[in-house]
Amino acid sequence: MQTDQRLDPFRGFNFVVDIDNTPIAGFSEVGGLTAEGDPTEYREGKDAENHVRKLVGLRKYANLTFKRGYVKDNTLWQWFNNIANGVPDRRNGSIVLMDEAHKPVLRWNFENAWINKIEGPAMNATGNEVAIESMELCHEKLTLEIEAGAA
Repeated sequence: MQTDQRLDPFRGFNFVVDIDNTPIAGFSEVGGLTAEGDPTEYREGKDAENHVRKLVGLRKYANLTFKRGYVKDNTLWQWFNNIANGVPDRRNGSIVLMDEAHKPVLRWNFENAWINKIEGPAMNATGNEVAIESMELCHEKLTLEIEAGAA
């Protein structure tokens, strides 16, 4: 007799990336989904106990890193060049985790992102690895939402 519904964790390989105005091929790896804060220490002279209070400080977000196999597409390099040439080109996007039926279940939304670093592949004539392109995005906000109807 089953007493409870089994909740298996989602697999980390089943995801898609969506970035505003950027028709790009799929990424094989995404990292940096990190949010943290800096506590602010504070103490008043009349505090009875000899320790500081920890107040909530500024929130900050790690840079996002993306990797994909090289294809005949220079969209990311064009975006990087816009930023390098002073063109304001910030974009919003999402990393969407999907279940085994390829239905979205979790969505990490990032805001006001721009490419800080882009890297071409390492070349090795003796290897047989896929040529990998990587980029690093700076952004100002990261939120998590659960998709409607997700189990």
